[in-house]
Formats: sequence, C-alpha cells, structure tokens
Amino acid sequence: MAEPVGKERSGPLSHIRVLDLGRIMAAPWATQMMADLGADVIKIERPEVGDDTRAWGPPFLKDRDGKATREAGYYLSVNRGKRSVTVDMATPDGQALLRQLAAGADVVIENFKAGALKRYGLDAATLRGLNPRLIYCSVTGFGQDGPRRDQAAYDFAIQAMGGLMSVTGERDDLAGGGPQKVGVPIVDLMTGMYAAVAILAALTRRAETGQGETIDLAMLDVASAFLANQAMNWLIGGRTPKRGGNRHPNIQPQDVFPCADGHLVLAVGNDGQFAKLCEALGRPEWASDPRFATNAARVGSNAVLTGLLAAEFARFPRSEITALLDAAGVPCAPINAVPQVFEDPQLKHRGMLRDLPHPLSGTVPQVVSPMRFETAALSFDRAPPLLGQHTREVLAELGITDEGFADLSTRGVL
Repeated sequence: MAEPVGKERSGPLSHIRVLDLGRIMAAPWATQMMADLGADVIKIERPEVGDDTRAWGPPFLKDRDGKATREAGYYLSVNRGKRSVTVDMATPDGQALLRQLAAGADVVIENFKAGALKRYGLDAATLRGLNPRLIYCSVTGFGQDGPRRDQAAYDFAIQAMGGLMSVTGERDDLAGGGPQKVGVPIVDLMTGMYAAVAILAALTRRAETGQGETIDLAMLDVASAFLANQAMNWLIGGRTPKRGGNRHPNIQPQDVFPCADGHLVLAVGNDGQFAKLCEALGRPEWASDPRFATNAARVGSNAVLTGLLAAEFARFPRSEITALLDAAGVPCAPINAVPQVFEDPQLKHRGMLRDLPHPLSGTVPQVVSPMRFETAALSFDRAPPLLGQHTREVLAELGITDEGFADLSTRGVL
C-alpha cells in the first residue's frame, strides 16, 4: 500500500500506488483516471526520449516566452497527475529498479507486445512472485493468446478490424459516403476505461481475499464489446449493420437536420417526445399518423418522415428552433465546434476546464475528470510531468542516495 507522497493526496484511491509502464494512449488513459482519483502514479519513461506522444505535435505547449516546448498537446491530454521517472529497462540496473518499485506498488499496468517484458524480468509472473498482492494489467492489441497475439496494433487499425468503421460514416451512395473513423481514438480511450474498471474490480477483490490478479485486456476484444446495439442488431436480426450517417438504426427521428443558419441534432427517444415535437412544429396530426405513431413505424417510414422534418426545420434559425424544442421537452442540440464546447455555461459551472500550474508555461489547460464524489473530493494540482521530473524524488523513496543517483545517471540507467 502506498504511503502519502509530498502533499497528501485526496480522492478515493489516495491509498493506492500505480507503476505505469504504459505508453501512447490506452494504458496512460487508465492511469490518468486513477491519478485523478488520488492514486500515486509513477510513470516510467525512456531516458531522453520519453513517451512517444511527447513528440506527437504540433501543437506544443508554449513557455512563458512564447517558445514551443517539448510538451505536445497529445501527451498533455493523457498524463495529468503523474510523477515521471526515467529508467532504461533494457539495462540490468534499470530492471532491478523497476522490480523494486513493483514490489511496493499496488498496481502495474503495461502495454508492450505480448510477452515482451518477460525478457526483462518485468512480466506478471515475475513481479507477482515478488509481490503476491500486486494487480498486474497488460494491455495489448489482441491479447496474450490467439493467432494475432504477436501483432502490433494502433487505434485506427482496431477501429477498422473491430467493425466500428463499418457503421460510422455516410452511405456509399450519398455525398461524402464511405467508412469513417471516430474523431477521437475511441478504442484506446475505451480500452483505458475497461482497464481502469478491471483494476478497480481486482483491488476490491484483493481487499476481501488478499490476493493479487493478472488482467489480460485486448483492444480488439474491447472494440467488439462496445459494438453494443449494432452487434445485437446482427446477432438477433440477421442483417449486417450498415453505415447510415447520423441516422439511428433503431430509434427515429434521430438525425442531423439543416436549419436556416446551421445544423441541429434531433434525438427523439420515445412516442411521447415525438408527439411533443409534432405539437411544437404545428403538425400535431403527425403523432397519430399510422406511419409515425410508434417508433417501429417511424423506423420503417424514416425516409418520408425525414423529408417532412427537414422541410420544417429549414424554416427556422437554429437558435429559435432549439429554444422552441427545449421549451417543449424535445431532446435536441446544436453541433458545437470544440471552442464552443468549453464556452457552454453548464461546463463552465461544472469546472470541467481548469488551469494547472506548470513549470515551463506557468499554467497548462486541462479537461479534468467528470467524476464527482461527495466525501472524497478530487483535486487537480499536478500537471502532466516533464520528462524525468520526479526521478530523483522517487528513487530517494527507494533509499537511493545522491551518490547512487549520480552513478546511475552517469551509466545511462536514468
């Protein structure tokens, strides 16, 4: 169990220490969530180079003089709240340091290729042998077994293989048609979410049994799992789901509609909301029309209904129709660009965008955790770390003296 480090941590995981051997997005997303929840997350990075995402720019954070730093926006989005330690795990001394850190950790998470860490003595069997209470989570593209176990994987490829791109994008016969990936690395993010849930479940079980756990999480498995209703549409319906643009395959009317001066998302979820929509548009007769009276009927008559609604929405400025539907209790929304998202008064009220102190730029913006706890408030006081910013601090906690630190540095271990 981790001891408080420096300023006492808050949050429901403030008693947990995580050794983060992850890189890129999936595993670091999980550990950023755990850091937000109060865990002491020690991020291990390659000396001089660091996590690959540090170089995935532009944009790069600007320092106080307006000059670009080495801190890419991609890296800054996924490493808040952690302590960065540089260790060359290819060296025997580096491996020994990491085993020492794992011996005092509650969780180790890594996303190397299947079996890659065994040659360094950093695999689950070795580290759990040193620390039987350890939760060891391995994130890979395809898992620890099976015909693809040795293949590398990135989010884009898994979006394709996992079926997501087959149901994302406009139909081939329409303008702009063709498969599309999601605009954020959704498989990485969802894999990080599943990893965090799995780790928390293992920690809860450990509290009852005293036993650690090994977690095998595969991105392709995750992608297939969150096909959700689209998978079930095929499994029980027998029809292969197709790309349908913004139209919902099971619920109507749900689509993007052009207004006089922009676009609006309409998200009617039941017959009652549809009746309210018809009333608001001055077309109450549509609610009793057999073609539209039930959701199943509206799905079957979607082409007709969409044409009727499009003609109605085109008469209104977006702000006017949005206000009208809001007042009627009909779910709808403007399509915001990213800057507009953070101008929304609700997000401002919730404090989702905050500036954290940063040693190079003074402050760095962060979109913080959406989780709220009444009795274990989260704190956001540690910006994404500079490369190796906490190496000396963490090694001192292992009992390594200044002389020992200098020796390791000279020999290229740190």
